[in-house]
Amino acid sequence: MTGYARSPGRRPDRTVPPRGIAGLAPSAEWRRAELAVADFLFARGFAILARNLRLGPLELDVVARRESLVVVVEVRVRGPGALVGAFESIDGTKRRRLRRAVERLWRRRLAALPDIARVRIDAAAVTFSGSVTRVEYAGGIC
Repeated sequence: MTGYARSPGRRPDRTVPPRGIAGLAPSAEWRRAELAVADFLFARGFAILARNLRLGPLELDVVARRESLVVVVEVRVRGPGALVGAFESIDGTKRRRLRRAVERLWRRRLAALPDIARVRIDAAAVTFSGSVTRVEYAGGIC
């Protein structure tokens, strides 16, 4: 619960909303990170097909295309004090969910397109330091 904590018979105590690594609310920070990755891909010749693509209970952060290649990118944000690095945080369970979401994307949307040769699952680690945004990119994680 954010905003208020309430006890019976007492006035609500105002609490501070959670803040993320860049000092933004976590959802704003994630959107900023996904936008940074979309910009990163666009600068490398990719067309952005979707961001936050929902496929039933599954979600893909960024989907982009360059020629016959479609990349699905898992975006991770970590702060300097994180116990696990951004790429290391993509564990076996997350990889299985990504593969399942990509299989669903293929069946529902991409298989019908004649000029798509393959789909690759990538990951991007985004860090914020003041006004500087850094994107580290790893192709073919699954």
